Amino acid sequence: MDIQGDCTEQFSAVREVFADSLHSGADVGASVAIYLDGEPVVDLWGGYADQARTRPWLRDTITNVWSTTKTMTALCALVLADRGELDLSAPVATYWPEFGTHGKDRIEVRHLLSHTAGLPDWNQPMTLDDLCDREKATTLLARQTPRWLPGTASGYHRFTHGFLIGEVIRRICQQPIGTFFADQIAAPLDADFHIGLAAENDHRVSDVIPAPGPAPAANPRVAIQVGAYVTAQETWRTQWRRAEIPAAAGYGNARSVAAVQSVLACGGRTPRGRLVSEAICRAVFDEQSDGIDLVLGIPLRFGIGYALNAGDAPVTTAGVHSCYWGGRGGSLVVNDLDARVTIAYVMNRMTHLGLTDPRGQKLLRAAYKALTR
Repeated sequence: MDIQGDCTEQFSAVREVFADSLHSGADVGASVAIYLDGEPVVDLWGGYADQARTRPWLRDTITNVWSTTKTMTALCALVLADRGELDLSAPVATYWPEFGTHGKDRIEVRHLLSHTAGLPDWNQPMTLDDLCDREKATTLLARQTPRWLPGTASGYHRFTHGFLIGEVIRRICQQPIGTFFADQIAAPLDADFHIGLAAENDHRVSDVIPAPGPAPAANPRVAIQVGAYVTAQETWRTQWRRAEIPAAAGYGNARSVAAVQSVLACGGRTPRGRLVSEAICRAVFDEQSDGIDLVLGIPLRFGIGYALNAGDAPVTTAGVHSCYWGGRGGSLVVNDLDARVTIAYVMNRMTHLGLTDPRGQKLLRAAYKALTR
């Protein structure tokens, strides 16, 4: 199937890499977008929206991007911080009093955003029903004791991240994070990204395709095991789509991811005006941890809401002031404030490789090579 969309001549190599990924079968359906100085220079899509390859991936096709959603949740917090409604260094209990028990009184908002709060999981197994029950999920977290001294190390908060930050936002704004994101970020940017998907968008969804083959052997450097809870097949359910699970259940495509995240790469400016200050964008690079992540078992350097560029990181860029995150299965977004560029890749066919998925890595390398032309 032909590649659709637009790409400037400067980034023609990105188009070639993307086309090869689809034609080789590495991708079934996917999209890639690059925003430079807040304007799209690459907006490509192609392939199929279903595993049987009967429905084309269209311009407005969206899919579940898993943990790339965390970058949207982080941006919500940054918007509130920039408005003076949220202090990133304040105790979480300032906004959520019930949280300040069992040794959590000193956990600060920045710890939630950097996966250093010591709450990477619940103390009991969680079902899909439990994850779709915000009140239950947050109440259980408020009753827990941190698994390590908060602020001393990162341990990836796979699902808890979104519930923790989302509850702080809800306490401040008196509305769920999905509504806040839609009204305060997606709408002003005219971005087709959703945390909690309305039924009217179901016909545009490309369900994720489970990763083939067995999962890789356990990483010996993993110190803390965290439950997965949700299979790829369970995300096909209406229940998952409707739920506001702000760490994992966001829906969009590369264009919408890049359109939102380019706000950060451009120092807070958008084509329609300023969304946040340059100062709050720079706050992302306030290092919170640097070392082997206790849950993922890989070297990660975390700032406020994003992983930061580092020589031994799974995602490396040319920019000193660059940050990133990705989603289960392979989606990826990189913001480079030095180059004022955002690079996003969203697909439906999952792999077991996560941040090291070669599909996103190849597109990233091609994009940076084009930037130096």
